[in-house]
Amino acid sequence: MNIKEILEDKNMDKLDKIFLMQKALNDDIAERRNLDRSDKAEWLQRQTLAMMSEMAELIDEVNFKWWKNPKPLDDEKIKYEIVDILHFFVSMCLTSGMDSEELFELYLNKNKENFDRQNGLSAKPGYKCDKKQ
Repeated sequence: MNIKEILEDKNMDKLDKIFLMQKALNDDIAERRNLDRSDKAEWLQRQTLAMMSEMAELIDEVNFKWWKNPKPLDDEKIKYEIVDILHFFVSMCLTSGMDSEELFELYLNKNKENFDRQNGLSAKPGYKCDKKQ
């Protein structure tokens, strides 16, 4: 399935589309640049560093330097940096063998656990918050 077909498929979930499009991009880059992606640990390290680099670009856009005069936020640049982070995040999912369905299921489980922690219902202590702020 090519990118155009993926985008035109009205029945396909958006997260599934993102995963397929990212796989297509990763495969294209690997082929064009003759990259060996067989070492999973190496590629997860590379993708983590790339994502951290994008996060550094994002933090530069949101005035984290309290010792400088703030500049107006550029929502467009902020959104593009977030999308760059997503690219590498999805690549990491793919490299680890996770598809969009597994990511969704793991997210649901973790989200429930995080709510349980805040409500004191988790086996993991130290999170309970009795009031909403």
